[in-house]
Amino acid sequence: MPVLHSNILGEGQPIIILHGFLGMSDNWKSMGSKYAEEGFEVHLLDLRNHGKSFHSSEFNYDLLAEDVKQYMDYHHLGEATILGHSMGGKTAMLFACRYPQFTRKLIVADIAPKFYPPHHQDIINGLNSLDIKNISSRNDADEQLSTYIKNVGIRQFLLKNLYWEEKGVLGFRFNLEVLSGKMEEIGENIGSTDTYNGPTLFLRGDRSEYITPDDLAVIKRHFPMATVETIEKAGHWLHAENPSQFYEKSIQFIK
Repeated sequence: MPVLHSNILGEGQPIIILHGFLGMSDNWKSMGSKYAEEGFEVHLLDLRNHGKSFHSSEFNYDLLAEDVKQYMDYHHLGEATILGHSMGGKTAMLFACRYPQFTRKLIVADIAPKFYPPHHQDIINGLNSLDIKNISSRNDADEQLSTYIKNVGIRQFLLKNLYWEEKGVLGFRFNLEVLSGKMEEIGENIGSTDTYNGPTLFLRGDRSEYITPDDLAVIKRHFPMATVETIEKAGHWLHAENPSQFYEKSIQFIK
C-alpha cells in the first residue's frame, strides 16, 4: 500500500495537518511554518486522490483515517496533535476516535460530526466542464471556470491544483473522476458511537454555517472534552481568511 505524500517542516513534537476537499498540503504551508517555528515537527499531508498522493478508485473516511495511521507507522510517529479542516476535519475526528492512543490533541476546523448533503456540485460541474487538454494557461482555465464559479477566491484555490503533466499539457493533481463520483462520501458522518475523550478544539468561522449552535450537543456527545471557539471575520476557509486569529487560538491549545 503506498504511503501518503507529505511536506515535513521543523523538529519536535509532531503535528499532522489534513486539508479539505479538493485541497492539498500546500494550502497549509504558511500556517505549518508558524507551528514549526514554535518547536514542532509539522507534517502537511496530501490525502488520497489529492495533491501528490496516490490515486485510488476507493474513497471514504474509513480509508482516509487508515491512510493517516499507515503514514504515522511509516514515519515512526508516536502521539501527534491532529488538525483537520472540513473533509480533513472529519478524517481527523475519525482517526482520533479509532486511535486515541496516537492522538495527543485534536483540532477540527469548521466541520461538525454530522451528515452534510452534497453541496459542491457547481464546483464539480465547473471542473468537469474544462477542456483541460486544450487549455494552455491558468488564465484560460480561470475564464472557463468563471461561468460556473463566480467566487474568485474559490477559483484560485481550485486552480492551484493545475500542473504541467508534460510540455504543453496541463492536468489536475486531484483525481477528478473518482471525486466526482464519490460526492456523497464527503458529507458522511463518523460512526454514531465513535467518541474521543482527549482534549479537543473545534474552530468555526463566524460567517460560516458549517457549525451551528444546534451542533454543540452532538459535538459534546462524540467529544466530551471539546471546546468550540469562533474565528472572527471568517467563513469556511477560516485559516486563510483570518490566519492570525486561527494561529493564536490553535497554538494556545496545542501548547
